[in-house]
Amino acid sequence: MRPCRHPLIDSLANTREVLSIVNRPGSRPSHEGAAAEADRAAALCRKAGFQRIVFRGDTDFSQTMHLDRWNAQGITFYFGYDRHPNLAAIADGLPESRWKRLVRPPKYAKAGTPRRRPANVKRQVIRRRDYEQLELKSEEVAVFKYRPVACQQTYRMIVVRKNISKEKGERRLFDEIRYFFYITNDPDITPAEVVFECNGRCDQENLIAQLAGGVRAIAAPVDNLVSNWAYMAMTSLAWTLKAWAALLVPVHPRWKERHESQRHGLLKMEFKTFVNVMVKLPCQVVEQARRTTLRVLNWTPWLPVFFRLCDELRC
Repeated sequence: MRPCRHPLIDSLANTREVLSIVNRPGSRPSHEGAAAEADRAAALCRKAGFQRIVFRGDTDFSQTMHLDRWNAQGITFYFGYDRHPNLAAIADGLPESRWKRLVRPPKYAKAGTPRRRPANVKRQVIRRRDYEQLELKSEEVAVFKYRPVACQQTYRMIVVRKNISKEKGERRLFDEIRYFFYITNDPDITPAEVVFECNGRCDQENLIAQLAGGVRAIAAPVDNLVSNWAYMAMTSLAWTLKAWAALLVPVHPRWKERHESQRHGLLKMEFKTFVNVMVKLPCQVVEQARRTTLRVLNWTPWLPVFFRLCDELRC
């Protein structure tokens, strides 16, 4: 029986490259060792020439004992924060004039002709069968100053107030208020933008899914923790090479918009799709007297990108 594992992954949000991956026993908390890996990632980014470094994480990674040190180093952070009773009391005491309606941007840009929204059949079934249902009615956001116990500096605490209606069948039982907190040292952006920045770290879950199902890096094919760690580090390089391939695709000024769109699509592409359209290309090898000709036998929309990448690598 192989031991259970709990890997810790640090990634670069710009390109979703894996900066570090650490294999840990499965019984360890998710934030254990995260601060040390974040420091290593920051040093690596500074060595690469990045001028501004931003840390993002959920509530388990808001390790207040390190916030002052990161702030002194010029690192911007956006972390979720646990709902402690004192924070909930502060949020309850805020005047209504401090709360602003939170308007979230659309999840994606609609393409094609508009269509009529279908009937919400699921909601009808819930009401007919007299199930309990939680429905979000509104969201408001506010900000106040807060100094965690382990910190000497005061930071911005962003609070989101969600008004949730609890219903059962056709009956509305009661309204429930839930608070979500985020801490940051960024004084310039609006509270709503802080919320969107913190929510943006959820893209890390898509990266973990690609490492698990696409590259199969989060696997345990060998018999101990260290060897599995080495396997994870080596296998995750395949995902990083895909990101580097996307960054190497040249962008010509004449077709700048189209080429940048193709580069972005290649960067966000799932690994299995990347293998099928950029690696597993059927090709015929024709040997002649003084040259060898390679004939691609299948056309895909990504073939022009593949040829531009080949030209760039040849140069």
